Amino acid sequence: MKKVMIIGGGIIGLTLANYLDKTKFDVTVIDSLIGQATSASAGIISPWLSKRRNKKWYQLAQDGAAFFPKLVRDFALDESIYAPCGTLVVRPEKALQELAELAENRRKAAPGIGEIDLLTGSQTKEVLPLLKEMPSLRITGGGRLDGQAYLAHLKANAQQQVTFIEEKAEIVRTDNHWQIKTKDHFLETEILCLTAGPGLLDLLSPLGYQVDIRPQKGQLLSFATNLPTNSWPVAMLEGEGDLIPFSNGQMLLGATHENDAGWDLTPTEAAQQQLMTGIGAFLEDPEALFAAPMTMRVGTRAYTSDFAPFFGEVPDETNLFAASGLGSSGLTTGPYIGYLLANRINEVHAQPTDFSCYTKPMTEYIKKRL
Repeated sequence: MKKVMIIGGGIIGLTLANYLDKTKFDVTVIDSLIGQATSASAGIISPWLSKRRNKKWYQLAQDGAAFFPKLVRDFALDESIYAPCGTLVVRPEKALQELAELAENRRKAAPGIGEIDLLTGSQTKEVLPLLKEMPSLRITGGGRLDGQAYLAHLKANAQQQVTFIEEKAEIVRTDNHWQIKTKDHFLETEILCLTAGPGLLDLLSPLGYQVDIRPQKGQLLSFATNLPTNSWPVAMLEGEGDLIPFSNGQMLLGATHENDAGWDLTPTEAAQQQLMTGIGAFLEDPEALFAAPMTMRVGTRAYTSDFAPFFGEVPDETNLFAASGLGSSGLTTGPYIGYLLANRINEVHAQPTDFSCYTKPMTEYIKKRL
């Protein structure tokens, strides 16, 4: 039985580990658990209204959203992890009309968008009572994913068949195998998968590669309320703020995009005030929400210079796979990337094995140092 080792136990790594064929492979996941973006994240699975011009990114995000019903069935995700709750978008009326037309056009290839309705201010407030009376666009498709709960569920699901090592890892290239060193282990594997987000920089640098990746700090707020949140949709507000109701009264606000914080995982008062001020402007009674018990989640995302993910085989290497650069769309694209990589390694060809429809060549992001 061949060995597969995955360095990085985030949304790609754990999805990949769960979809690998355990009758063919002995699977190990190595992760220090420090700074994981997914473990700090919760977000919206609703990519269809994005105006990003990158067609490869949109195809990946569209197919990633369409993958969720299978993901829910395969791993029995309950509504505390993922809920198909629908999406509200709050913008000026002219912009909403343009988004409605975009949604109608994109629904031809993406029926998961569901029904599309322009709502009046009073209808918006009826659907999501926390908001002021403002016009909005509602689509019945889309949902919310709690990244922290997703990782915990997938790790528990894989526990009996996958070995987990909670340590920082280093890579050594050999003739026939990859060697991985951690504090307490020295391991060998035939197939190595690097899914460590911005940590890919440190993993590949000793092998002579430079990687187009930068870390970005993200913070979000979680309020424990007594509100009837279970049936509320997510709301994409103007600016960088999202309002994400979860089950049992949990309300999340966020997230920040901090390019200069590096690997600092300290919650900051500045981020808290930024989110409360920006999102509070859309709320009917912000102080009532902000009076609820609050915690902060902090993680580090990986971004490329063109804000697009990449995944596949590392150039000029054998049995070395890498994936990174998910950015703020990681909850939508990450599970599907993990599934596609698992199919490549499992040699399942019913799914695309040519990833060029989703990403630029790996040589655009990973290059040998001169």
